Amino acid sequence: MSLYLDHNATAPLEPRVLDAMQPWLLGVHGNPASVHRPGRAAHEALEAARADVAALVGAQPAQVVFTGGGTEADNLALKGVCAGIPNGKLLVGSIEHSAVLGPADALAKLGWQVEHIPVDGEGRYDLAALKTMLAVGGVKLVSVMRANNETGVLQDVAAIAALVHGAGALLHCDAVQAAGKIPVDFKALGADLMTLSAHKMNGPRGVGALIMDRRVDLTPLVHGGGQEQGLRGGTENLAGIVGFGRAAALAKSELATRAEHPRVLRDALEAEVRKLPGARIFSSGAERLPNTLQFGIEGLDGEWLVMELDKRGIAVSSGSACHSGSGEPSHVLTAMGHEPAIAKGALRVSFGLGNTPADAQTVAKALNEIVSSRPKNVAAVGW
Repeated sequence: MSLYLDHNATAPLEPRVLDAMQPWLLGVHGNPASVHRPGRAAHEALEAARADVAALVGAQPAQVVFTGGGTEADNLALKGVCAGIPNGKLLVGSIEHSAVLGPADALAKLGWQVEHIPVDGEGRYDLAALKTMLAVGGVKLVSVMRANNETGVLQDVAAIAALVHGAGALLHCDAVQAAGKIPVDFKALGADLMTLSAHKMNGPRGVGALIMDRRVDLTPLVHGGGQEQGLRGGTENLAGIVGFGRAAALAKSELATRAEHPRVLRDALEAEVRKLPGARIFSSGAERLPNTLQFGIEGLDGEWLVMELDKRGIAVSSGSACHSGSGEPSHVLTAMGHEPAIAKGALRVSFGLGNTPADAQTVAKALNEIVSSRPKNVAAVGW
């Protein structure tokens, strides 16, 4: 039986979420846009889920636009804003997920001037540098994440929002990794747009949301029948959205436990990792997600460590799931100033609801065995 410790990549579907989805998968078949009784029932379920997702982040239901996932929501935020204004300057964080960096690259090819906000050695955005970049002028949109998917580092989004709005620009916050793990408040953070994803909070894959200030002028990516306030055409994934709503409601009601439980496990494993010869904890000096630990062991490649743990039935990752197996060093760690060889040695453990203290001990024991018995011909990474 496998031990799953890669919840930042995707979290297992919670049984209570599946229970909420079942009627809309097998029983009720109405289209939310239909006016007959099954259609009205579907519409009511859709709007109830919208209210639950909004409540998780302190927003209003009318501010929630459902999408096919976090990546689509990020694309809608960046491309949707930039399509409605003349080419200008877009600032994106240097450690953002590819769901933000990808559309930023696409906009650069369309004539947008894209610049990357630097981070310090712990992975926190350099606010002084951002202030300087904004002062040059021409910035229309800034995109930063609330929590990094690799290191778990939390960003001071409220402080960033004050700088961005002071310069007359809009702010998008990718809160995919943060929502459901720590408190996230759309209004308090000061973002104009915010991205969420269901499967990071034990909901179904393939459904996300963009939370938006209604004053933002957004151009849709998908045109069609006018669903989602005309911002995302196509019949809604009702079962997925209902699951998203249930996952959001559970996360909101259980947030304190969901934050504290993985923190205990993370801290226990981190203490054991520190005992390993040549171990390095990344971003240990910054505030992080309670479930996330990223580290490296001198002389060992991260992908090799992943495979060695996998042989022992332990599932972890070497960074973002979107880049696993690429052989490339983590762009997050290189942005933090680490040499590529060090960045390639990174291993990420991300705990979830079903993990136990025994799981942390199992990983620590396996790491000890791997480090003490590693073969001489393993490709080393230089530190």
